[in-house]
Amino acid sequence: MNLTPRKPSLRGLRTFCAAARHRTLREAADELFITPSAVSHQLKALESELGLRLFERAGRTLELTPAGRLLFEQVNPLLIHIDAAAARVQSEFARVPLRVSVQPFFASELLVPRLAEFTAANPAVDVSIDAGEGATDARSAPVDVWIRLYTEPPAGMICQRLFGLTLIPACAPSLRDRLQGGGDDTPGLFPYVVHSGRATAWKTWATQSGVRLPEAGNVVRLDSMSAVVQAAERGLGVALVPLELTASAFEEGRLVRLFEHALETPDAYWLVRRTETRDRADVQAFSDWVFEKIAGGVR
Repeated sequence: MNLTPRKPSLRGLRTFCAAARHRTLREAADELFITPSAVSHQLKALESELGLRLFERAGRTLELTPAGRLLFEQVNPLLIHIDAAAARVQSEFARVPLRVSVQPFFASELLVPRLAEFTAANPAVDVSIDAGEGATDARSAPVDVWIRLYTEPPAGMICQRLFGLTLIPACAPSLRDRLQGGGDDTPGLFPYVVHSGRATAWKTWATQSGVRLPEAGNVVRLDSMSAVVQAAERGLGVALVPLELTASAFEEGRLVRLFEHALETPDAYWLVRRTETRDRADVQAFSDWVFEKIAGGVR
């Protein structure tokens, strides 16, 4: 008869330690990128494997039993050592890409044109960029660095404010000439290009500037800022465009400023990363470079 105790799974022990740290299924699930029900299932499986009750459950809160407290004290330092050893081996022998999530217009106008400078200075760092338009949850997505617009940056993260979002009225030179052909400063009818996510921006701009907006002609509504700027460049209408991201369009004459007043929005671009990446050399090097070379050039 084999009386050898059944060995608990490493996955179960990791889940147990996460639950012991957070004391709730939800927060443990967020750390492990699984569902709360999966956490609960794995904890029950571990208790069955050990033949011990590790938690007392009071509502949504988990309280360690004496056995659970002793197991956590013994196992958690070992898992930390395992992770540190794996990270050392990985950093020595594997090239793991730095994963960056950035909104597409920021990527095309500010990041990608300068990226060769970073890769030349950091030849050992591979960069993987996700330039998706949708918001990414910085607390759970498998990304190392986020550069995104926030009114308030996510709590519990390392956050660096890069620069605020300023909107200015602009259009193609040909449209400006056509609109002002009659000599009026504010012609009677002209087309607008509107970002659907900032539907009230023109009204706010008019209130702050004191300029009476001309009666609208055609209105084109688009769901991304890059599309708004492209539409303005092609003469489809007058748009509120981000000053910080359109410098090249003005320098090359693709856009001209129609009014002087700028709308300062409550939003800003932030560079965000997890606290556990504080000591990662590649993440720190990229963050410093973005802050110095991109944000420093905009401010």
